[in-house]
Amino acid sequence: MAQSVAGPEIERLIQLLARLPGLGPRSARRAALHLIKKRETLLGPLSDAMRVASERIVVCTSCGNVDTSDPCIICRDPRRDPAILVVVEDVSDLWALERSGAVTARYLVLGGVLSPLDGIRPEHLNFEGLVARASEPGVAEVILALNATVDGQTTAHYITDLLGHLPVKVTRLAHGVPVGGELDYLDDGTLSAAIRQRTSF
Repeated sequence: MAQSVAGPEIERLIQLLARLPGLGPRSARRAALHLIKKRETLLGPLSDAMRVASERIVVCTSCGNVDTSDPCIICRDPRRDPAILVVVEDVSDLWALERSGAVTARYLVLGGVLSPLDGIRPEHLNFEGLVARASEPGVAEVILALNATVDGQTTAHYITDLLGHLPVKVTRLAHGVPVGGELDYLDDGTLSAAIRQRTSF
C-alpha cells in the first residue's frame, strides 16, 4: 500500500478530484498540486464559486437545464424559435448544441435513454414533460438529438411512437461522415449510415 505524502485534508481533495470525469488518481494529484500552488488566485475563488453554485443551482422545471434561475436563461430567451423543440439525453448535450450555435430552439432534457440492461425504463425518464411540451400550441417539429447508440436509437423509436398522435414532425440528427473525416478511418456502421442518408449535392 502506498504511503500518504500529505495530510488527510489534501488526500481528501485528491480523492474528490479523482471522481471527476477524465481525471484519474495521477491527474487528480497534479490538479490538486496546481490548485494548492495557486491557492490565492485559483483555489480560493474556485471554493467560493462552488459554494455559491451548490446553494443557487436549480433544475429548470420547463426544460431540465441547470441554471441559477427557474425558468433557465434559455427558456426565458424571447429569440428562441417556439416551433422547434430539441430533445437531448443530458444537460451536457444541451450545452454542446448551444456551443455549436447551430440551433436557436427550445429544449427538453430526458435525463437519460432507455436501457433495459441498466434498468432504465420509461418511468425513469422525462417522457411526461416531453409530451406536454410537444403538445404546446405552435410546436411544429421535435428534433431528436440523441446519441447514435443502440439505447439512443431505441429511445428515438419510443419517442416517435409516443408522439405519433400529435400534429408535429419528428426528425433526428443526421448520422454519417463527420466534417473533416476520411473514409478509410471510419467504421462500417458510420459508412452505412452515411450512404443511407445521402443528400443531393
